[in-house]
Amino acid sequence: QVQLAESGGGSVQTGGSLTLSCAPSGYTWHNLCLGWFRQVPGKAREKVATINYRGAVQGYGDSVKGRAAIWVDHPKKTVHLQINNLKAEDTAMYYCAAEKYTGGQCWTYDYAYWGQGTRVTVSS
Repeated sequence: QVQLAESGGGSVQTGGSLTLSCAPSGYTWHNLCLGWFRQVPGKAREKVATINYRGAVQGYGDSVKGRAAIWVDHPKKTVHLQINNLKAEDTAMYYCAAEKYTGGQCWTYDYAYWGQGTRVTVSS
């Protein structure tokens, strides 16, 4: 069973930056995909960014492309998501997700393991 511990959410002003962190544990796979998703009440969940834990191949959603970066801190076994130039529409609950990597692009995976979420609020 995979556990995902998220941190880093909070309130930020428009134009600011925020870094979210996720520490996966409990997995026995050689490699895994990690993804960040977000959801606003009443709207569909949106895929924000994904990364292959060992290969560090990233994928980004159109809404954050050019403003976001996802990377793995291997010594700390943590994946980070930074979003710059935050906008009001970035306000959401952000979730970290994981899935066993079996080839191909992590962006295309269905993720089975989810964290509890961390809230991000962007206001002017």
